[in-house]
Amino acid sequence: MKKPMVDYSGFRLSRINEPRFSHVKLLLGWVGYFLFYFLTENLIPAERCHPMHCWLDDVIPFNEYFVIFYVGWYVLVFGSLLYFLLYDVESFKGLSKYIIVTQVVAMACYILFPSRQDLRPETFARENVFTWALSVIYAFDTSTGVCPSLHVAYSLGIASTWLKDKTASPVWKVTVVVLTVLISLSTSFVKQHSMVDVFAALPLGALAEWLVYGKSYWRKRLRTGA
Repeated sequence: MKKPMVDYSGFRLSRINEPRFSHVKLLLGWVGYFLFYFLTENLIPAERCHPMHCWLDDVIPFNEYFVIFYVGWYVLVFGSLLYFLLYDVESFKGLSKYIIVTQVVAMACYILFPSRQDLRPETFARENVFTWALSVIYAFDTSTGVCPSLHVAYSLGIASTWLKDKTASPVWKVTVVVLTVLISLSTSFVKQHSMVDVFAALPLGALAEWLVYGKSYWRKRLRTGA
C-alpha cells in the first residue's frame, strides 16, 4: 500500500500552522464557499436573476441517466483532493488554490450578475432511481446562481492537476479527461445548467489555471518543451 507523504496521525487544529500541516488550511476555503453559497441561494430572489439560455439548450434533450456523471462529480472532487492530500501535497496545494480562485470569481458573478435557469422539466416522463435522484437534487439545489458552472470549472481543474501528475498512468489521465467531458455535458442533460454556464466556466478555468500555474509551471513547460 502506498505510504502517505505526511503522517497525519499527529494532526490537531492547534498544530495547523506547523510547516508539515499548514497546507491543510487551504480546506478552509470550503467554509467560505458554503457560507456564500447559502447567502446567494437564500438572499437573492429568483425574479432578480437573469435567465441563462441559448439555442443549444433547446437541442440537448433531458436525459436523467446523466445524473450518474453529475453526482459522480462529487466523488471525483472529494477523491482527488483526498488522494493529493495524502500522496502529493504540491498537487493538493495547486488544486485547492485553483478551486478557491474559481469559488471567489464565481461567487462574485452570482452576486454582481445574478443568474438562473428555467430549463428543468415540470414533470418526469418516467419514474426510476435516476429521476428520483434528480428530484432530490432539484429540491436542495435551487435553479439560481448558475453562471458560470462550478461543476465544469472544478472538473477542468481536477483534469489539469491529474494531467500534471507524473505518477498517474496514461489510462487514468484519459479516464479523468473523459469524465470531465461527461460531467460537463451532464449539467446540461439533467437541466441543472444552460450551455451558457458551461461555456462561461471555460474562461474561469483558464483564469484560475493562469493565476495558479501561469508564472511557474506553464512558463517552465514552454521553455523546456516538456
